[in-house]
Amino acid sequence: MNAFANTEPTLASPLALDDRLLGAPPLYLTPATRPSLAEAQTWCKTLTTTHYENFHVATFFLPTELRPHFHSVYAFCRTSDDLGDEVADTATATRLLATWRAMLHQCFTKPELSRHPVFVALQPTIAQRNLPIQPFDDLISAFEQDQVYTHHESLATLEQYSRYSANPVGRLVLLVSGYHSEELMQLSDEICTGLQLANFYQDVVEDRARGRRYIPADAMQRFHVTDDQLIARHFDANVRAMMQFLVADARARLTRGQRITTLVAPDLASTLQLFINGGYAILDAIAAQEYNTLQSRPVVTKSAKLRLLAGALVGKLSASLKPSHKDTPA
Repeated sequence: MNAFANTEPTLASPLALDDRLLGAPPLYLTPATRPSLAEAQTWCKTLTTTHYENFHVATFFLPTELRPHFHSVYAFCRTSDDLGDEVADTATATRLLATWRAMLHQCFTKPELSRHPVFVALQPTIAQRNLPIQPFDDLISAFEQDQVYTHHESLATLEQYSRYSANPVGRLVLLVSGYHSEELMQLSDEICTGLQLANFYQDVVEDRARGRRYIPADAMQRFHVTDDQLIARHFDANVRAMMQFLVADARARLTRGQRITTLVAPDLASTLQLFINGGYAILDAIAAQEYNTLQSRPVVTKSAKLRLLAGALVGKLSASLKPSHKDTPA
């Protein structure tokens, strides 16, 4: 099943757009008046620094002048995700995501009409870093699809989902950093898909509570695991074998993407390495509890996070002392 249309987004008309986002979590409601650029950038930075610690820490390794751009991109991704996941019902989420897409298109076609801080902050990022609309549009498509396609058939459908839900984020990171090479984009896709799968395998119970199953049906059939078994949270040797297989697949994707850190500048390499190591840490946490993600959610401990950060710092310092043979941003 191909859940997504592989077409370029058609820029929508910005006329008669109700951009208030009524029904969204209060944090994301559009203000009555357009914020200044400085106010919008502060809003995005605050969302980044309070909502997801790991992303904020990773931006520390990037050049200071790029950080506002990463804050605006992250704020778009976070808001898009929460409009799909943090509202009362599917109908409301679908409406909000459709409005959010119209607001995105307005940002590209009539930026002066944008009032939401995300799109005010994104405008210099789009202009200065020459960003296309496609990765942003793809992310909204993924969150829209979450409303209707909740049980995945195969690893192939998970790959297709990640093509829209995760890979655009990595591509935006490269584009903001000035890289346009298709080779780098493909390596980034491997990392982002691996990270997406790692998070799915970590959150089996939480996703089930939302009515979603990201454990692919073909793997369940191969290892003789049933939906009823997952719902009952009954862990046995079959579930363990299935999770070992899925974790190994996700780990292999991260490993295949690892080479990207040898092809970009040290600051970006350190950031990417931190995310890669974070993915490995999730998979290691799953393995450490014998692959049983049905009884409790595997967590990466604070000490493990500190080790990841220390390793990234050492890596950056070491790289800065060596002659660089890495690609320069285009």
